[in-house]
Amino acid sequence: MLLKGYDDGPLVAGEPLLARPGFWSNYLMEMCGEGASAERPLPEWFGDDGADTDALSEVLFDPEGWPVFRVPAENGPGVVVIYRNLVGDYGTDYLLTRPGRTHAQQIATREGDLSGTGLTWHELVRLADSPSSTAEGVEDTAARLLLLLPLLTDSDVSESVPARLSTALTSVGAPQETAVSTAKHLLTHLTRRSRHDPAWASPLSGS
Repeated sequence: MLLKGYDDGPLVAGEPLLARPGFWSNYLMEMCGEGASAERPLPEWFGDDGADTDALSEVLFDPEGWPVFRVPAENGPGVVVIYRNLVGDYGTDYLLTRPGRTHAQQIATREGDLSGTGLTWHELVRLADSPSSTAEGVEDTAARLLLLLPLLTDSDVSESVPARLSTALTSVGAPQETAVSTAKHLLTHLTRRSRHDPAWASPLSGS
C-alpha cells in the first residue's frame, strides 16, 4: 500500500482487523475514562476480553506493519486512519483524501488525545453514511462512524446522538446492556475536550 508522506512506513490494509475480537476496545477504550472518579473502562464494554485486546494490540502497534483504515466517501472527501508505529513515536494519524487528488492532507493526530482539526457530529455522520461505491475501504456505516469518532470536536450534540452511537456499538459487537452507557462515556470525553470553534473552516470545505 502506497500513501504519499508515508513512503518509509510499512503500510498494510487494516480493514480485515475490524472484525477481529479486541479491535474496538483497543481503538476506543481509552476515550471512555473521564476524570479521577470515572468508572474504569473494560474491554467487555465492547464485547471483547482482556486476552483479545492484548493480542490485537500487538498487531495494531507492530512497527513492522502499520495498519491503514480507509473511509472513502461518495462524491466528496474521505478519511484515512493510520497507526503510525514509529518506535518511540507511536500515534494515530487522520488524513483527508479528496477525489481526483494524489495526496492526502493530515488533519489530526491522536497521541492520547486529539490534536489538529476535528469535525462536527453532522460532518461525521455525513461521511459515515456515504460510503464510496467505487473506492476500496470500509463500507459498513457503523464501523465508519466509530473509526471517525475520535475526530469529534463538537460540544453541541443533540439528544439523539447517544442512541445513534450505541446502535453503532452494538452493530460491531458491543453488548446491548452496556452500549448506551459506553456511548455516554465516549461522548463525555469527546465533548469535554477542546471545543470546536465555529469560526474555523471545516477541513471538508477544501480550505
